[in-house]
Amino acid sequence: MEAIHAEQKLKSFLVAVAQQGASDLHLVVARHPTIRVDGRLTPLVNEQVLTAEDTKLIANVMLSEHYQKELMDEGQAGFSYPFEKKARFRVNIFFQKGNISIVMRLVQTKIRTLEELSVDPVVYDFAKYSQGLILVTGPVGHGKSTTMAAMVDYINHNYDKHIITIEDPIEYIYEQDRCIINQREVGEDVKDFSTALRAVFREDVNVILIGEMRDLDTISTAMTAAETGHLIFGTLHTNNSAQTIDRIVDVFPAHQQNQIRSQLASVLLGVLSQRLIPRIGGGRIPAVEVMIKNHAIENLIRENRAYQIDSVIETSLKDGMISIDRSLSQMVQKGLITIEDAMAFSNNKEYLKTIIKQ
Repeated sequence: MEAIHAEQKLKSFLVAVAQQGASDLHLVVARHPTIRVDGRLTPLVNEQVLTAEDTKLIANVMLSEHYQKELMDEGQAGFSYPFEKKARFRVNIFFQKGNISIVMRLVQTKIRTLEELSVDPVVYDFAKYSQGLILVTGPVGHGKSTTMAAMVDYINHNYDKHIITIEDPIEYIYEQDRCIINQREVGEDVKDFSTALRAVFREDVNVILIGEMRDLDTISTAMTAAETGHLIFGTLHTNNSAQTIDRIVDVFPAHQQNQIRSQLASVLLGVLSQRLIPRIGGGRIPAVEVMIKNHAIENLIRENRAYQIDSVIETSLKDGMISIDRSLSQMVQKGLITIEDAMAFSNNKEYLKTIIKQ
């Protein structure tokens, strides 16, 4: 495969992603190009099996000099890739067994609303706050960035704020409306998340979106920013609110953890945890746990009793909270998902069976 042919092949693969409604493209040596549709991997069997030379040439089509160096120095490179002004992809290129593999995720150009995403609009209530920490959590590939973008874009259209996003790489491109929006890409515009976060204290910012809260410095600085007049949106790869609290606290040394629990209890506004479930008829739909901090949850965080948060969420429907099992049961009752898929994502299968029958 020559360089020109590699560019043409990449184009044909990306067209297949768009035409078949796929979320991801995998290019791996000794495999057919493979796309992920509704969560399931599907090989493009009409395309030839890829060779080591194929993936290398296709990678070179996309790699700038900066990211070529990053790939060689670190064994991987992540960046965003625009495709013919029609679509954008989040790309990760990495070495495995000495060969290059490529994973590309389609980033939807249109930022959808929470209603379009089938996420409870109660989440918009987080936008009314002027300071505090809001966390969007869930496994990789389950729509965290999409939901967070919907909340930030709601602020963009309804409030007069200065928003800064810190992302690796930039995913959604916001069209500025009532807000000033600056989007900073780690590796391109700034060295790392913590450096960008420390700078916001001098940038007259109201709202900060952090693409991923992955280390102590980033989490610590984000919590400080949430205390000092900033509204922070961040993501974590955790499965529910209780696990999210524990994950944040556990990042810190043992001697600091009591102090961190107190700080987190003060600044945390809420946690949104979601899973994308196969929808009957095709596509996927989010099941969502919504935790909104109240006095009970604040006390549980301070007293190191996060394991009791699930019970508070389940008994606080009137406050807008939703448990993951309650969300799953509602979707089963509406005929949106199967009972089998609901059970696969349930936290408490016996309880889910009970509330489905209500």
